[in-house]
Amino acid sequence: MTLRLGDIVPDFEAATTEGPIQFHQWAGKSWVVLFSHPKNYTPVCTTELGYTAKLSPEFARRNVKAIGLSVDKLEDHHGWARDIEETQGAALNFPLIADPDRKVANLYDMIHPNASDTFTVRSVFVIDPNKKLRLSLTYPASTGRNFDEILRVIDSLQLTDGYKVATPVNWKNGEDVIIVPSVNDEQAKQLFPNGFKTIKPYLRTVPQPKP
Repeated sequence: MTLRLGDIVPDFEAATTEGPIQFHQWAGKSWVVLFSHPKNYTPVCTTELGYTAKLSPEFARRNVKAIGLSVDKLEDHHGWARDIEETQGAALNFPLIADPDRKVANLYDMIHPNASDTFTVRSVFVIDPNKKLRLSLTYPASTGRNFDEILRVIDSLQLTDGYKVATPVNWKNGEDVIIVPSVNDEQAKQLFPNGFKTIKPYLRTVPQPKP
């Protein structure tokens, strides 16, 4: 199954390090970052899982739940979790799905046969509270993911969902944003009474709106 932006993501049942879950029910009204790992006891994944655990306060501030997936058995996850805490200085504080039959991996198209016909690629899915896919990223097995970038994208998605703006290249939370082209100047004056800067008729910037 190929997932595209805006699709409702598939529901599934799975065993995790925090007990069995029904994915949509577990997600509830939160945003979700679902990310896969080629297998347990791999060095790059170990660093990623530890860093994600350290980001727990940042995820909570954004109403985001993190959940990982590996194609190994649940009993193997517990031993790996001990290694993650020992080597990364942070204990897992989010569920890690056990997917030995590749059910979830295949449902989310995490197996790319030209890379490996058994292990998942490093997939990332950002899912909104309506269970819609808002971002998908695919990394090669040799490259660790940038979770600061994932947080940046979530900041952008949450901001642009609430206001008629878009975020420019390399934008960071708190910086100026762009008024979307569908808003004309008269509407922009009403939406942004403190003013905006017109660089080109199609390129207008405004200080980031405050929630």
